[in-house]
Amino acid sequence: MSLLNNLNNIQQQKGAGFYKELTPAFIYQNLSAAFQIRPYQQEAFGRFVHHFNQQKTNRTPVQLLYHMATGSGKTLVMAGLIMYLYKQGYRNFLFFVNSSNIIDKTRDNFLNKTSSKYLFADNLSIGSKSITIKEVANFQSTNEDEISIAFSTIQGLHSSLNSPKENGITYDDFEDKKLVLISDEAHHINAETKKGNTTNEESISWEATAAKIVNAHNQNILLEFTATMDLSVKEIGKKYADKLLFDYPLKQFRKDGYSKEVQVLQTDAVPFTRALQAMMLSQYRRKIFEQNGLQIKPVILFKSKTIKESEAFLQEFTSSIQNLSIDDFAQLTKRSNPLTARIFDYFRTNKITLENLIAELKDDFSEDKLISVNSKDESEAKQLAINSLEDENNRYRAVFAVDKLNEGWDVLNLFDIVRLYDTKAESKAALTKTTMSEAQLIGRGARYCPFKTNAAQPLFKRKFDDDVAHELRICEELYYHCSYNPEYIVSLSSALETIGIKAPKDETLIVKKATNSPSKSIGKSTENQSNGLPSSIIKNIYSVSISTGESNISSAFVQQETAVIVKPKTQGCLLKNVEEIIVRKAMNQLPFYQFNNLKKLWPALSSVSEFINDQNFLANIQCAVTCEEHQIKNLTAEDKLSVTVQVLEQIAVSPEFNSLSNFQIQ
Repeated sequence: MSLLNNLNNIQQQKGAGFYKELTPAFIYQNLSAAFQIRPYQQEAFGRFVHHFNQQKTNRTPVQLLYHMATGSGKTLVMAGLIMYLYKQGYRNFLFFVNSSNIIDKTRDNFLNKTSSKYLFADNLSIGSKSITIKEVANFQSTNEDEISIAFSTIQGLHSSLNSPKENGITYDDFEDKKLVLISDEAHHINAETKKGNTTNEESISWEATAAKIVNAHNQNILLEFTATMDLSVKEIGKKYADKLLFDYPLKQFRKDGYSKEVQVLQTDAVPFTRALQAMMLSQYRRKIFEQNGLQIKPVILFKSKTIKESEAFLQEFTSSIQNLSIDDFAQLTKRSNPLTARIFDYFRTNKITLENLIAELKDDFSEDKLISVNSKDESEAKQLAINSLEDENNRYRAVFAVDKLNEGWDVLNLFDIVRLYDTKAESKAALTKTTMSEAQLIGRGARYCPFKTNAAQPLFKRKFDDDVAHELRICEELYYHCSYNPEYIVSLSSALETIGIKAPKDETLIVKKATNSPSKSIGKSTENQSNGLPSSIIKNIYSVSISTGESNISSAFVQQETAVIVKPKTQGCLLKNVEEIIVRKAMNQLPFYQFNNLKKLWPALSSVSEFINDQNFLANIQCAVTCEEHQIKNLTAEDKLSVTVQVLEQIAVSPEFNSLSNFQIQ
């Protein structure tokens, strides 16, 4: 029987509160009063106390896993266990993790008494004995009356141990001292296990290094913490069968009310208009907080796909905010969804004109209140800034990033994530990888921002699940803003279910496709394609759309059908009717249509012009353009470029195109 099943059986026999009752009071007394210890955290402590007492007579190293949801307070559990293990005679603690930004955050949480997220009580003591916490570089001369903590990345630890440096940690540190190792984001040290390799002393992997330290002393303890251990992998599941002490998944975390609810706001609009809608919502939410006596500053994350794109949008955003005018709101006022309609109504009722709103946005989202975190080597000050966004003296309202914040970002007042790119050109496998990463970011952003308006309300839990019309409900929701893309929304819903933020029993979000689309599925051709595109590609009709500004909102959790954005008009056209200069510009935006790539597929191809104008290539490609009626009659050059790019993207990811040869798209 696995350790977890055994502990669960004991709980069933002894009662639900059995483990909570085992937790000694001194743990709570030595943690910050700012953090209310939650029932599942009490159980997390008690399970360790029970297991530790059961293992006292075993003179062998102990390795245990806490598999806990993002935002569930894993670091607070670490702090409590440090105090408990100090009482049991442990003095030396080694904290290691995969990335340096988590080191900076955790060091602040453990050592900086002025930090709003400092985890310990101001004065530490057990009985009459006072305790201090001290950071050390190694354990060669530690004080028996202190808690000594060394912080390291797993990469730095691995390097230091296998290539010793002066004053660094060496294997000698562990020979005569019992040690507690705390591994955060512990899934990163299982690469060898996941491959099916057996860790041994000769191995020089990170995983082998951690194992060697643990086994250096027979009373060492390794405590692993992560929200994303893939226990479904056979080798991983086997490794942790006797180590998984506590499992508190994201779906249970959400069910218990400790997370924000997540709404997906799709909009058929350009990125800055999407951003403007998020800013309006953020400003509205801030006013709702303020009129209820709460000084909470909502933050927006603008997520790009590449650093270059993020930097470019930051420049566009800064310039657009400086020059913001009433005309920029035209699309939002013309085609508002129920939420934006409510926001505009709120502004009118409270006599906030668009001129007033523009002045507020120019000030609240001015350049000095924007922060970019795309660099691989962010400054310590910037790392601390993005991990203290809730602080009163932190002025930042918007964060611009790619994927640097997927792990280790501890922020509660993130209420809007704006996805600035689309995935129409991605294969199914790439889309799955992308959406899984984004689902994990949503899970991190879904951390509940604590507030209450009366003494009877819980501080750290949702309050309005049964009153979703309440004005403060918007302050319990995270909005994920993205472009209108049904396939992506289905993929995102599946990814949210996989990570646990959407329970498997919830039916996958259904997104209806437009019924007026003439798109049809064509079987793959087996004929020789040496002289042109496969006939199946040429005969297909590619459904594309031109931005209209339409938008709609759907819950990421609740079983429902997402309302389709109705397109007023669809009309067919041929690419040969699009000016060659525009088609060339579209091809230039898509690297896999570079002429040297096309020549690898069709050696006889003489020029880009032939590829565009020959009926065996693009000339007879058909598309169905969906947009407003006035647009269909007067397509602008920008509209035609958008249409052409969408068609070429669909061709590029089709199985027929990718199976022409072993040629790999660059």
